[in-house]
Amino acid sequence: MQRTSHLHVNSADVVPEVINRVEGVEEQGHVTVRKMAVGEHILFLEVFRKKGLIDPVHKHMDHETVAYLISGKMRLVIGGEEFIATAGSSWVHPVGVEHYSEALEDCLQVEVKSPPRKTWE
Repeated sequence: MQRTSHLHVNSADVVPEVINRVEGVEEQGHVTVRKMAVGEHILFLEVFRKKGLIDPVHKHMDHETVAYLISGKMRLVIGGEEFIATAGSSWVHPVGVEHYSEALEDCLQVEVKSPPRKTWE
């Protein structure tokens, strides 16, 4: 993944990408992602999930992800453990661990992936 050339960006200036598949598995609902910044070792994303979206069960074999929920409410299952995330919650998707989520409300979150990987289509 190519590094971003900008040192500063506003979310409103980044065109959101509609995600149809994650790690090759079809999405069940509406989700968009904005690539806010790409560095040599990290990728910073803003992700919007529409209420009712169910991310498919998947795992990442080549990176880990840390996420923070800005607004909304989600049900998360990571490595068989279930959590309810609300605004202010954070979580980790370790390498090789299956996970999925359900947007119980419209959700806005940020994610950091390391190393940077594009896992969506």
